[in-house]
Amino acid sequence: MTGTTSHRDDIDGLRAVAVGFVLAFHAAVPGFGGGFVGVDVFFVISGFLITTLTLKPFSLADFYARRARRILPAAGTVLVATAVAAWLILPGLRLREVAADLFTSALSAANWRFVAQETDYLAAELDPSPLLHFWSLAVEEQYYLLWAPLALLLAGRRKALTAITVLITAASLALCLAWDGPLAYLATPARAWQFGVGALAALAVPYLTRVPRRLAALLGTAGAAALAWSLTIAETSYPGPEALAPTLGAAALILFRSPVSSLLATAPMRATGRLSFSWYLWHWPVLVLVEAATGPQPWPVKLVLAAASAAPAWLTMRLVENPVRFSAVVTELPRRGLAVGTAAMTVPVIAALVLGFVTAPATGPAAGTRTVAVAPAPAPTVDAAAARTDYPRSGGCEVELAATTSPPCVFGTGAERVVLIGDSHAGQWFAMAQRIAQRRGWSLEVLVKPGCPLPTLTVVEPRLGREYRECDVWREHALSRLESASPPRLILFGSLATYADARRTTTGWATTMARLERLGAPMVYLRDTPLPGFDVPECLSGKPVAACVFPRSKALPGHVLAERPGVWRLEVTDLLCPGTTCPGVIDGVVLYRDDSHLTDTVVVRLAPRLEQRLEDLDLIPTVL
Repeated sequence: MTGTTSHRDDIDGLRAVAVGFVLAFHAAVPGFGGGFVGVDVFFVISGFLITTLTLKPFSLADFYARRARRILPAAGTVLVATAVAAWLILPGLRLREVAADLFTSALSAANWRFVAQETDYLAAELDPSPLLHFWSLAVEEQYYLLWAPLALLLAGRRKALTAITVLITAASLALCLAWDGPLAYLATPARAWQFGVGALAALAVPYLTRVPRRLAALLGTAGAAALAWSLTIAETSYPGPEALAPTLGAAALILFRSPVSSLLATAPMRATGRLSFSWYLWHWPVLVLVEAATGPQPWPVKLVLAAASAAPAWLTMRLVENPVRFSAVVTELPRRGLAVGTAAMTVPVIAALVLGFVTAPATGPAAGTRTVAVAPAPAPTVDAAAARTDYPRSGGCEVELAATTSPPCVFGTGAERVVLIGDSHAGQWFAMAQRIAQRRGWSLEVLVKPGCPLPTLTVVEPRLGREYRECDVWREHALSRLESASPPRLILFGSLATYADARRTTTGWATTMARLERLGAPMVYLRDTPLPGFDVPECLSGKPVAACVFPRSKALPGHVLAERPGVWRLEVTDLLCPGTTCPGVIDGVVLYRDDSHLTDTVVVRLAPRLEQRLEDLDLIPTVL
């Protein structure tokens, strides 16, 4: 049993394990697929050490001054350095996103920004932020904003503090198990239980002094085994019950001395542990920004980059972190520590505001770019920044991630109706469907769920980290709604073509089409558009228009719906890719708002021509 509350060399070594796990995971090293649990270990260590500190007499001013000295100068240094590097490397449009990340990171609120981004399908496909890892610091600071006053309020009442901690930990664990995806992973209420486990470990120390040495060694070794097993955890199923393994494993290693404790306390492990905070801060910006400049790298290169980030981490520790943390002048009065922390965060806030003023340049057709007139009437030019938010004007009809039904999204009052059904790759054609309905006095019904294949396929939703059950329920509800209503005048449907392999996709389409065909309405398959494979507005904000093209041969969607009697195809590949390559801009209009969806502006321009095609097929009446 480890009963001392003085400096713990083995805890320094446990920090080394935690940072090693995270670095290997982010470098995609084989065998470290569960290395993200290193963050869980950091949370447990933090909960243990902070609670140990608050069990002694303290003041809130002293507590927060100590936190400010420990965390903020190093964090502020990395934030400012990342801002400068991003300004040098990233295109203008992406700088706007980094500026918002920088601002929320400086204010210890980054986790909530990333929750909003990850639950928003419009933002989910953006490139990773170089500041994404600051979510964990935000969670920690938010937790201690409430924990320290609670510990002070219950000072000297150990049993009461233990009871409250048990309740908080249990409630937080329940939320972690009940919530899905970004909320479970990034939200403070769902992560507080891991700090709580560390806090309970600190509170339990006096009661474990009589644990037999052999039993303690067994429990500590079991904790190490649990950590090792955690490397096999799949990211898509995390956090969940599996999160108990690294959390309880770390607590066992802290509480019970074992042969592993001696290994953790060796000089190399201690040295790495002391560097772990700065190393954690530096490694992720290095990886993300180098790949932004050079393209994706294989794992050995990423591992070298992660290892090389130890150099700026060491400089930060020696020149910033330790001098401020242990300065006799700064530590003398709490207000000085708080002033240092405030200053350390003010600079990155200013940097964020400066980056926020960087605007993406408007883009027009490059010299020599072949243009195609897709509509007789001119349309407003869309620049790269505007293209990012150039969504269909369908309001809330593209339902959110967790929704299992669509609202009654009907546009117009006509007795006959057009139905637009599918995922966001069908929803992008809203403007065309609305034109067809309005010009004939029909109504338009929209049944669209982003990320949800219209073929009967069960897919894994990465933002939820599990099978997308809500999609299956929504699809069934949408088809049942059509079956229970009067037959529509026309059905427009589509879906991303890359959800599954050819066999599963073909089978899934057959099941869905059997039900749609029984409705007896004409059906038009909106074949998926060419997929650029890169973020087009981001490319246009940093490069000439001529550089933002992609080969037509590699961009065509794969497992499309096979030809079926009574189903007509509508595709625009020839219009979007007039030659062997597909441009990002035609006639001054940015074609894509991300790496796969068309801008609403280009759909508006394409709508008259596509309407004419349907008229020529006698699927809709001709309107002059």
